[in-house]
Amino acid sequence: MQYIEAPTQYEPKGQKSLFLAGGITGCPDWQREVVAALADTDWVVLNPRRANFPIHDPNAAIAQITWEHEHLRKADAISFWFPRETLCPIVLYELGAWSMTDKPLFIGMDREYQRRMDVVIQTGLARPDVHIVYSLDDLAQQLRCYIFPARKPLVYEGLDRYDAQVARVKKR
Repeated sequence: MQYIEAPTQYEPKGQKSLFLAGGITGCPDWQREVVAALADTDWVVLNPRRANFPIHDPNAAIAQITWEHEHLRKADAISFWFPRETLCPIVLYELGAWSMTDKPLFIGMDREYQRRMDVVIQTGLARPDVHIVYSLDDLAQQLRCYIFPARKPLVYEGLDRYDAQVARVKKR
């Protein structure tokens, strides 16, 4: 695996790449777990979470947002994680934008994420091909099955009430 962390620039050179979209501020470093789970792959992992964000630099936010904008477009696939600690308004915006494309998307969220039902229903309407998972382990497994398609399909925890609602929406 090749690891690229903001603000390092990435230029695609034929390798497949994955952008890790999701909470950065006010939540655990979930990206570290996903990166570790993908360490044996040949993918390029694009991580917007910086080890040291220069919070007092007024230009840092512009540079960060620009980096994310550019690298979301460069990535071959996007993984989203919604932690329970924050609403992740920018991530919701990014999910909405990328749900309107055919780019491969992988969505995971903590079962206690506050806008869980909204994400599940909206995703079911816009991208019924996307299966939402509720743990980082399941998200990492989903990514590994995509990267290594010969592996066995995943067995998820089963439908919960939100997934059942999405199933009803899909039948409309």
